[in-house]
This record gives sequence, structure tokens and C-alpha cells, in this order.
Amino acid sequence: MEFEKDIAPALAVLQAGGLILYPTDTIWGIGCDATNADAVARVYDLKQRAAAKSMIVLMADKRDILRYTSQPDLRIFDYLETVKKPTTIIYDGAMGLAANMISEDGSVGIRLVNEPFCRHLIKRLRKPLVSTSANISGQPSPAFFKEIGEEIKAGVDYIVEYRQQDDTPREPSAILKWNADGEPTVIRS
Repeated sequence: MEFEKDIAPALAVLQAGGLILYPTDTIWGIGCDATNADAVARVYDLKQRAAAKSMIVLMADKRDILRYTSQPDLRIFDYLETVKKPTTIIYDGAMGLAANMISEDGSVGIRLVNEPFCRHLIKRLRKPLVSTSANISGQPSPAFFKEIGEEIKAGVDYIVEYRQQDDTPREPSAILKWNADGEPTVIRS
């Protein structure tokens, strides 16, 4: 696979508590091991983002959601089968993640990712991956690698080469909050 040369160095950086700049199923992101509080703090610092503003976690499989949330409504999985756009679900009862990844109310935003590079990386890491837009907080989210600022590039430990030349239009994921009654509330469509 054309991204294989990026997997080993990205994995080494993530396992050592470092940050990567990588393509996701939506836009380019800054990532780290979502269970490593020090790495998560570095992402917040790099983005100059308030710690109260949560970030998304990427996972590769449904069973990962069962491992990192206390009581997910299993109807969420049926719902996710019906959506075409990458969709992040906010789950209550987050657990096993870095404390600074979990919102004050105990929730966390999780997206099951289909992008091959991300899936391989997460499966090899065996931990969820932080995904947040590759920009300073408050600035526009870069749609393409060429739009990512030098400050962000300089602040990470590894930049994935895969898809740097890709100019396929992409956009952030939809975000839904799953309610106790089994119905979603759209936060970002």
C-alpha cells in the first residue's frame, strides 16, 4: 500500500507520546495517542486551544467504542450504517481515555474512520487517535495539506507524506449527540 512507509514512523512517534500531522477521512489533522494526557496537552498547546473545547477521537472498530464508553446505545451502530458522510457521535460515559480528552460532562466525540491509512494506524497503535483540525484555534481549518501553516508543521514530530498532493475536496465530519431516547441531535451537519 502506498502509505505503508508512513505507518512505522508515525507509530513510533505516537507510541513515544509525540504528535503527527496526518490525513483523515475528512480534513488533515493533528493526532496523538488519545490515552496519553501529556500528548493531548501538547495538541492543545500547539493549537492554542482552550482545554474546555474538546477534540474528536478516531477509532477503527465498533468494539473500540464499547471499550471506551460505558453504555453506548447499540442503535448508534445501525444509524451509522445509514450515513454517507463521516459522522462523529458524542457518547456519554467516556472511559479509558486521557482525562483531558473527556468533556466536563463525561462525554467524548468519537468517529469510526474508514480511511485506509487511519484504520491501519489505529489498529497497529491499538489505541484511539486524537483528531483535530491542523490549524491554530480560531483560524480556518485547512482543506488541503498545502494550506497548513508552518507553525503547525513545526509543532509536530512527524508529518505523514501520504496524500500531501491530494486535492480532493473534503470537509469536517457531521457531529451528532446521541440522546437517551435513541434519537440524535445534529450539532454540525
